[in-house]
Amino acid sequence: MAGSVVLFIILGCGAYQYFRGTIFKAVMTIIVAIIACVVAFGFFELAATGLMSKISSDKFHPLAQPVCFIILFLLSFAVLQTVTMQLGKQGVDFGDLPERIGRPILGIFIGLIVSGLLLTALAMAPLPNKYPYPRFDAGAPDAQRPNKVLLNVDGFVSGWFGILSNGSMRAIRKPQSFSALHPDFLDQLYLNRHNDSDGISLITKAQAVHVPAKEGVWYASGGLKDSQGNTITPRTGCGIMVVRMVINKSYLQSAGKFTLGQLRLICMPKDFALSQETLTGKGVNAYSIGYYSGRDEITTKRLSELITVERDAFPEGEDKRNIDFAFNVPNDYTPVALQFKQNCISQVSRPVSSEQAPAVTPFVEQSKAEPEGSTPSGEGANETYTRPGANRESPNGDKDV
Repeated sequence: MAGSVVLFIILGCGAYQYFRGTIFKAVMTIIVAIIACVVAFGFFELAATGLMSKISSDKFHPLAQPVCFIILFLLSFAVLQTVTMQLGKQGVDFGDLPERIGRPILGIFIGLIVSGLLLTALAMAPLPNKYPYPRFDAGAPDAQRPNKVLLNVDGFVSGWFGILSNGSMRAIRKPQSFSALHPDFLDQLYLNRHNDSDGISLITKAQAVHVPAKEGVWYASGGLKDSQGNTITPRTGCGIMVVRMVINKSYLQSAGKFTLGQLRLICMPKDFALSQETLTGKGVNAYSIGYYSGRDEITTKRLSELITVERDAFPEGEDKRNIDFAFNVPNDYTPVALQFKQNCISQVSRPVSSEQAPAVTPFVEQSKAEPEGSTPSGEGANETYTRPGANRESPNGDKDV
C-alpha cells in the first residue's frame, strides 16, 4: 500500500507541474519544501514536549510528535510558499522545450519529498506494525535487516536532514547532530511500535528511566549463558557491554511495559566520542539481546517481545529498580546515550572493565518467576552478585544523570 501511495504522489506531482506549473514555480516550491522540512525535523520534538505538558490526556500523547511534525511542515510551507509566489509573480520563461522537460522532472522531485515526509509522519504514529508498510519481519524483527518502501523516499528525506543537521544548519550554542541523536531514525520509529502485545505505550516521561552517572556501563565478563544454559557469544565485530537502566516506580504505567526494540544504545566512534563534548557526527544504534537474570545468566528476548516490570519487582521501600541489559556494541564504537521509547534519553558514562564493574542486579519477570520459596539460580532474586574485585556499592544509590 505504501508503495502505491508513493507512486501516486510522485506521478500526481509530476503531472500537475507538467500541465499547470512552470520551472520557476517548481524550483521555488522545492526550496520552500526543503526549508519546511528542516523546520519540521528540527523542532517537532520540542513542540511535542511542550504540547504534552499542556494536554494531560494519555491518549493524545502518542500522537503529539506526528501531529507537531505535520503542523510544523504545513505551516512553514504555507507561509513561505505564499511569500515566494507574491515575490515571483512575474515568473521566468525558459522556453517551450525546457519547460516541457523540466516541469515534470521537478514535479517528481517534489513528489519524493512530500511522500517521504508523509511516510515519516505515519511511522511516528501509533499504527499497527504493517502500516504504512512492514519495515521489519512480523515474527522476528532484525534491526540489521529493515525493509524499504518504493524508492526509499522516507529514508531519503530523513537521511538528507541528518546530513544537513551535522553541517551548517546545526545548533551553534550546543551542536547536536540529528544523525547522532537519532541514528537510523526510521528503524527507531518502527521498532518502537513493533510489538507482540497490547498496552505497550510508545512514549513516556523523560524522568521514567535513567542510567547512573557512575558505573552505569561496563564490559561483560566471559562465560555468559542464556536461561536455557546455552553459551552467549558476541556478534561478529562486536563486544558485549552491560548498561544499567534505572526505572522509576512512579512512571510504571507508561514505562513498566516495553520491548527491547524500544531500548536503543546510541554509540559513536571511539576516537570521536572520547575527544568531543558535543553530540555531533553520525552514530549507530545497538539493540539489547536481553537482561541479566543471574550472575552470568542473560534472559534473551526478541526485539518485539514484551517485558513487564511489576511493582513487586522493586526492593522494599525503594522507588527505583535497576535492570542490567546486555548489548552487542561494535568494537570501534563506544556508548554515549541510552534511548527509551520515543522521547526518553539518558547520557551514559564511559564504560569500565569487567573487573571494575559494579554488582549485577538480577531481574526476573513475575510471570517467569519460580514458585514461592525458590529463587532463580538458587539465590535471591533481588540479591546483587559481585565478580571478584568488583565494587560492592549499593546499586540503587546512584544519582540521576
